[in-house]
Amino acid sequence: MPLAPPDWPQATTVDEIAHNLDVVRQRIARACARAGRDPAGVRLLPVSKTVDEARLRLAWQAGCHELGENKVQEAQRKAAAMADLAGLRWSVIGHLQTNKARDVARFASEFQALDSLRVAQALDQRLALEQRTLGVFVQVNTSGEASKYGLDPIAVADFVQQLPAFPHLRVRGLMTLAVFSPDPAQVRPCFVRLRELRDRLSPQLPAGVSLDALSMGMSGDVEIAIEEGATVVRVGQAIFGARSTPDSLYWPAPAAAGPAP
Repeated sequence: MPLAPPDWPQATTVDEIAHNLDVVRQRIARACARAGRDPAGVRLLPVSKTVDEARLRLAWQAGCHELGENKVQEAQRKAAAMADLAGLRWSVIGHLQTNKARDVARFASEFQALDSLRVAQALDQRLALEQRTLGVFVQVNTSGEASKYGLDPIAVADFVQQLPAFPHLRVRGLMTLAVFSPDPAQVRPCFVRLRELRDRLSPQLPAGVSLDALSMGMSGDVEIAIEEGATVVRVGQAIFGARSTPDSLYWPAPAAAGPAP
């Protein structure tokens, strides 16, 4: 049975953002109850792309102390403008070019779209200069769509075996984007593939590499992702409201757009 079309009105006050956060957390809790899981094992990452600084300051007051951004330039600008907000952490969740590694190494606390050894090397070198480490997720293309970034599932085993060569990267888990569809029968297999891949690889991981975390699920499919083992859900529109910009602006994949957090 297809999911109902989403309706995400704009949240423009602290109370409205706090209300939406509570609604999302209730969704998480109900999904965990169905799956026999502890809600404490699911981390909510609010996705703030296109949301202006003024509303993000309201979100911080409402309890959003970590934010996910797709574009490095936008994330860096916001991080600099809101550096006065204590404890605010930034997660870069979009595709990264090597020439942006320096910027990510300077301000981000997490990178969720690692799918290239060239990017891993660039990040590691820049992190060494900054005397920092960075939590990373390996992005996997579980939908098989050419329009999405991420490693082919069959390439992940070899890829993770090479990651100990980059000591400033702290490999935490896997990330994926599901098929952008209102039909759970199309969405769920993407999450199942990521979980099964993690389970197959876990017994033979190199020292220092962990795949315990699974970042999957967004505003429209949080419940399905949690039922299939998500430990991080990336939610934007269900918290801040629908975006007016097309997804292709933020998911400039090799051919087309990807889904909307």
